[in-house]
This record gives sequence, C-alpha cells and structure tokens, in this order.
Amino acid sequence: MTQLSAWESFYVIIGSSAGALIGIQFLVITFVYSLRRRTQVGTISAFGTPTLIHLGGALLLSAIMSAPWPSLFSTSVAVVVCGLSGLGYGTIVIRRARRQTEYKPVWADWLWHSILPCEVYAALTLSALFLRTYPQPALFFVAGSALGLLFIGIHNAWDTVTYMIVSGSETEK
Repeated sequence: MTQLSAWESFYVIIGSSAGALIGIQFLVITFVYSLRRRTQVGTISAFGTPTLIHLGGALLLSAIMSAPWPSLFSTSVAVVVCGLSGLGYGTIVIRRARRQTEYKPVWADWLWHSILPCEVYAALTLSALFLRTYPQPALFFVAGSALGLLFIGIHNAWDTVTYMIVSGSETEK
C-alpha cells in the first residue's frame, strides 16, 4: 500500500481544490438568482448540476485514494463503482441536455458537459480494473482522471458564469 501513500499530497491538493470550487459554484447559483433571471430546472439539471457532480467526483476520488484501504482490490472496487456511477450519470446528463429547451448547446457544450466527462469516467473505470495487476500505470490514470474531473468542473463553472453575465446583460438592454 506504499504505492498509494506516495500519492497522498496529490490527492490532498485535488480534493481540497474540488471542495473549494464546490463552494464557489454555490455562489454562482446565488449570483444567477440575484440576476432575477428565470432559469428552467431542466437547464440547471443539464449544465449546472453536473459541474457539482464532477467536482464532487474529484473530491470523492481523492477521498477514496487517500483512505487506508487494506488492499488494492478494495481500492479498485471503490474506484470502479465511482467510474461506473459517473458513466451512468453521464448518460443522464446527455438526456437532460437534449430535453431542455431554454438553451441550444453548441459543440463546445457537448464536448465539455458530455463527451469529456464520460471519457474521464470510462478511463477511471478501466484504470481501476488494472489497479491490482499494473498498479504503477493505473495509479497515474486514476490521478489523471481526478485531475480531469477538476479541470472539467473549473471549465464548466467558468462557462456558466460567463454565460449568465452575457445573457444577463443582454436582457437588461
């Protein structure tokens, strides 16, 4: 288990960053409310909530990889569950994005809100399956997945803020 302890600082940084960004995302939602702009629940479910889920996924993954597991098998099972849950949620997000009517997603939206998260969760699931047999490369892929979820969350939170500022200023004219 010394393989996991070598990653401890990395996951402390990723987990604390994800936790802080989750708090900031709540401020974004408050900002949206303060604009007094009506946003449909379907749009928030398709674009706002997934940002929190991906940041939460980075936080959860950091906690899983920092826990004192008795073996790599236990770690692998927890990471597989996390990856498969993310893939399942990814399909829900795609369906929600297609059903909502307030905003028409462009290619970049599909990439950052649907494609990249699903790819990260798939890579996470696959790397967890190889955690016991090829621990060194698998640990790098798990770390890359955690970092990917963090970057996706950062991008999508920024995207939400800039969209709300631009669309809010357009409705004021």
